Amino acid sequence: MRCPFCGNIDTQVKDSRPAEDHVSIRRRRFCPACGGRFTTYERVQLRDLVVIKTSGRREDFDRDKLERSIRMAIQKRPLEPERIDQMISGIVRRLESLGDTDIQSKQIGEIVMETLARIDTVAYVRFASVYKNFQAADDFDKFVSELRPGAGGEK
Repeated sequence: MRCPFCGNIDTQVKDSRPAEDHVSIRRRRFCPACGGRFTTYERVQLRDLVVIKTSGRREDFDRDKLERSIRMAIQKRPLEPERIDQMISGIVRRLESLGDTDIQSKQIGEIVMETLARIDTVAYVRFASVYKNFQAADDFDKFVSELRPGAGGEK
């Protein structure tokens, strides 16, 4: 593992333990060249996923990008960090278990929305507003009215 401080490729693992989510390993590392200390996380990856964008462009799946978009939606919501990590890991496992390495970006968005809808309605609406590209307040009003029982949609 390359040292993020000096670029040395010969770093040493000083401590390894399961991370709080129990689906990754947390490693404390030390760089003998500069004395820097840093932490890395190791996760199981079942397969390399490729995201097919709406435009048809293909790009490697990026767990960090998924995590950033979810964290933006849940910002300042009363969710435990462990619950968030478990949710993200669950989404990634679900994507990996679909059986195909090529996944439509729309499918990822639908899975995220489905997951957020079960966990936090506000985060769900926030994510949906970006995913569905709301342009005006009326878009929010229509979407939220569909969430209300007996008002056009069942949730």
